[in-house]
Amino acid sequence: MELEINPIKHWLPQLNNPLIIAGPCSLETEEQTMETARMLARDHRVFVYRGGIWKPRTRPGSFEGIGSIGLKWLQMVREETGMPVGTEVANAQHTEEALEAGVDVLWIGARSTASPFVVQEIADVVKGTDAVVMVKNPVNPDVQLWVGAFERLSQAGIKNMVAIHRGFTPFRETEYRNYPNWKTVIELRRLMPNLPIICDPSHIGGKREYLYDISQKAFDMGMEGLMIESHRDPSCALSDKEQQLTPADLAKLLDRLIIRNVRIDNKLFENQLELLRNRIDAIDTELLETLSSRMEIVRQIGQYKKENNVTAFQVGRFAELMEKRMKLGESLNLDRNLVQLLFQHIHEDSVRLQTEIMDKE
Repeated sequence: MELEINPIKHWLPQLNNPLIIAGPCSLETEEQTMETARMLARDHRVFVYRGGIWKPRTRPGSFEGIGSIGLKWLQMVREETGMPVGTEVANAQHTEEALEAGVDVLWIGARSTASPFVVQEIADVVKGTDAVVMVKNPVNPDVQLWVGAFERLSQAGIKNMVAIHRGFTPFRETEYRNYPNWKTVIELRRLMPNLPIICDPSHIGGKREYLYDISQKAFDMGMEGLMIESHRDPSCALSDKEQQLTPADLAKLLDRLIIRNVRIDNKLFENQLELLRNRIDAIDTELLETLSSRMEIVRQIGQYKKENNVTAFQVGRFAELMEKRMKLGESLNLDRNLVQLLFQHIHEDSVRLQTEIMDKE
């Protein structure tokens, strides 16, 4: 069932695409809050001011936010600059206080999204309101958890919803703070095509030097905006100083970005695109037919192994297969990771199929 979700322009009519949300990772003092806001307000591409006041930290001892006093500072920002303001809420009490203070945009953080109990608690508080609620992806790439959060909010009557892609906890060493795993965002788009999605390059990258490339990638994939951290003096920030930009540097980043069209009113372009897509469809059909033929041979091998009492998985064969396929892929100018992942999945399913054959009486 498709959820009823409003486009961003419904609750932010002054929006000129894309949506840019910017502000400090954490509000630290009234002076820092207001000075950063005044600097950002000069750039009319920034539509919403963000500021964390309750900061869920991985380990105790880190700066965990200024607390409820920050709501007053957000009110002051809105009164002086006219910008809508937003903050993260992690439980029912946060949500109640933020709504009472008139905060325009609430977002649910990655750790909170991972807990259906927390999401339901927040949904119960916003029920019956016209709140704008954004949901960051859960820390692990579980798209059903992400979808479930929107379903809970929808059941509470919330229609102003936005997804925030902030990356996933990496399972190995990566250059980024959080692994982008763009395919999970693509899957969310497939499951919820009417849901606005924006990107949080600050939390994906973790360092200033990565923010432009991540932001451009997000727009190239058709995302509707960015939530990006900006501080008057990042070197003095009490949290995440390495991933925050000064308002001036944020403006330079925005200047460089190329915003591409999702659609274009050009018949020649559309016709040519349709021809190319038809060719891809034909090739995909051929690929699947070839894969089906391969799996039929796998079944024959499984039966032959069973009759001769040989194991389904043989390490030497797997290593030999992968080496040959990787070399062939490179010679055909295919991405090494693509070839590796493709044949890992094919081989795993081949072993599964052969094992099922051997288990049959």
